[in-house]
Parts: sequence; structure tokens; C-alpha cells
Amino acid sequence: MTQEEKSILLQDLCSRLPYGICVHIRYKEGEPCYGKLTPRDIQWFIDSNIEVIKPCLRTMLSMTEEEKQEYIDLLTITDTSVQDIYIKVFDWYHIHHFDYRGLIEKGLALEALEGMY
Repeated sequence: MTQEEKSILLQDLCSRLPYGICVHIRYKEGEPCYGKLTPRDIQWFIDSNIEVIKPCLRTMLSMTEEEKQEYIDLLTITDTSVQDIYIKVFDWYHIHHFDYRGLIEKGLALEALEGMY
């Protein structure tokens, strides 16, 4: 994993922490497992090896019809500044655990299992 990939992954994980991100953890010994990452855990991964975790994210194609409408409604708010809409859109991606950065494609994240969120 390159330094740039580590940086992208760390940035993504930190922005998702308030919304409860599920991760796949691959320890050197034992079977890989799934767990929820907490703000307290992130320092351990920074200090040790961030390469042992992969966030479990939803692809944009997994968006439900209800979520599509919610997303469209969010984009069409007229009484909000562009900056505020920008912030709300990214918060919305995080709340719904969508992979808008292409981390799954890059091998830095896994596709979330059905019902995981």
C-alpha cells in the first residue's frame, strides 16, 4: 500500500467514524473478522498498521429507490448555499456508507455484505 493510499484510507475512515463504520480486520494470526471502528481504535491503527483493515462500504449501485429520492431532494434544496449542500452531500454519503471515492475499486475497501448496515 502506497503512502498516498494510506492517506486516502485514513482520511476516509476518520470522516466516517461518527456514523459507525464496519471494517474487515485481518490480523497476522487467526481468522479475519468484522467489527465496528470507534474513534478510540483509529489511533491504534495509525500507530501500528492501517493495512490490516478495510472499511466495508456500499457501492453507489446498491442505492435503493428511497435513497435515490432522498439524494435528489438533497441536491435540489434551493435555500441553502452551495457550500452547505456540498457538506450535506458528503455527510449523506457517510451516513449511508457509500463508496464515493472508489475505494472498493482500488482494493482499499470491501463491498459491504447485505444487511451489514
